[in-house]
Amino acid sequence: MKPLREFDIAFVGLKPGVHSFQYAIGDSFFDNFEGPKDFSNCEVSVNLTMDKKVNFFLLKFEIGGKATVTCDRCGEPFEMQLWDDFNQIVKLVDNPEELDNDEEDPDVAYILKTESHMNVADWIYEFIHLSIPMQRIHPDNAEGKSGCNPKVIEMLERMNQQAKENDNPIWKGLDQFKDN
Repeated sequence: MKPLREFDIAFVGLKPGVHSFQYAIGDSFFDNFEGPKDFSNCEVSVNLTMDKKVNFFLLKFEIGGKATVTCDRCGEPFEMQLWDDFNQIVKLVDNPEELDNDEEDPDVAYILKTESHMNVADWIYEFIHLSIPMQRIHPDNAEGKSGCNPKVIEMLERMNQQAKENDNPIWKGLDQFKDN
């Protein structure tokens, strides 16, 4: 049996118009792909809307859910809410290899006119990764203070103060150019 078969969409039998698909993604989904995974406890729902036209499809992926990531500031794990949406255009053509190489738009993909199925697993994988921000820091708590470990924050503040005290005096004259 082909892995990720549940992500195949048989578009040949679908009438032109809007069609919806829902997917529940967990950690086991990512085992089918190579490469590092810098999150865990992933619980994501993907709502896919496909608007079928005569020679192309308009796909809209709505990503929602949560994943456990490591805080960049304090190094402790926390649960991050994910939400984003992405659009993808899929064109039916005679020679998709040539167009994929010539075309530079990542939002357009090409498949053969003779195909009957389209697998969306790679796009879901990519869009979930893009839903996780590059900078991951604990959100502020209800009192407006950082959700990071207070001991780590205190240590970082001490280290910052020590660095300011140990500044080399030859660089002091450059401070006047900071605001220019």
